[in-house]
Amino acid sequence: MKRIALLAVTVVLLLAWNAKAFSDPREPHPQPSPVLGTTLPADFPVIINPYLGVPVLGFGASGNTHRYDQVPVIFLHGNNDTPFATACNPFGYIHNLAQFFLNNGYAPSQLWGLGYQGDQCDLISNPTNKSGIAHSTAAAVPLLRQFVHAVMQSTGARQVDIVAHSLGVTVAREWMFQDNAYNIVRSLVAIEGPNHGIIDCSPDPGNFFQLAGEGGFIPTSAICDEYGKEDTQLLTTLNAAGESPGPTRYLVLRNIFRASPESGDFVYLSAQDGIFFPAVPAEDSIGAPHDFSDSALLAGAPHTDFVGQGQFDTILGTSHLGIVNSPDVWSAAFQFLNH
Repeated sequence: MKRIALLAVTVVLLLAWNAKAFSDPREPHPQPSPVLGTTLPADFPVIINPYLGVPVLGFGASGNTHRYDQVPVIFLHGNNDTPFATACNPFGYIHNLAQFFLNNGYAPSQLWGLGYQGDQCDLISNPTNKSGIAHSTAAAVPLLRQFVHAVMQSTGARQVDIVAHSLGVTVAREWMFQDNAYNIVRSLVAIEGPNHGIIDCSPDPGNFFQLAGEGGFIPTSAICDEYGKEDTQLLTTLNAAGESPGPTRYLVLRNIFRASPESGDFVYLSAQDGIFFPAVPAEDSIGAPHDFSDSALLAGAPHTDFVGQGQFDTILGTSHLGIVNSPDVWSAAFQFLNH
């Protein structure tokens, strides 16, 4: 039962970089930075998630952030995750990424995180919510729209940067597409996004993710309807509009397979990922053989490949989650936004 709970909460639709110029968060900081908070300002608008009936989670700080050298950064987690660890979700690694930005010159009032799927406590009694409508892109886009405009109003900024992991990538892209928001989003750092589908929706008996206790990622679930094939309605429309339209700048950061060190990815690769995730068949949601290993790439966008990212997932050892907790990835994102 404990294993199922760990697996369920981690089904996330979520070249080493020289980091010597930055503070290593694993070492003492010369001038200790404040710890990044896990709340939103008291005067920040309350945004209600209509599917869960609760306000969105998030972090951010009040204060004047209207600076011309740095724009506010919004951090987006992946599916079945949170913007920081909660009582029901021990991950929330993207908060560590934001802390790295704080340690290296950003003010707390420039760093914002949106939790668009609640605290994940509902998944314990209803694990199929992981693949349901409340966790879909369609449900998340209106929440991101409200959040971005509230951040801009709070900070006085005319643009934002977005650093997103897994499902957060396509949530950001879909909102930008719907609102033609490419002038608002200066840069998008896309970490392991499901831009061309996921491997977890196959009807093959070998795909344990389709079991109710593992999330219910069956072909007709909301998540699989959006990402079970490369040519779902969502992805066909989104990618046909251009995978990296300007003036927004893009950087893709992804994990690739290597046998040693082990670099699987339970969302894209038919290979062992971490402790609990054996390979599932390389098939799409109609059971057709399909290679999803390049799903994170965006046509026209530069990308950096990483291996062995499972070492940074301190709980399950998965590369898909570890990549967002990787100091090399933090440095790559930071350098891209400040170049």
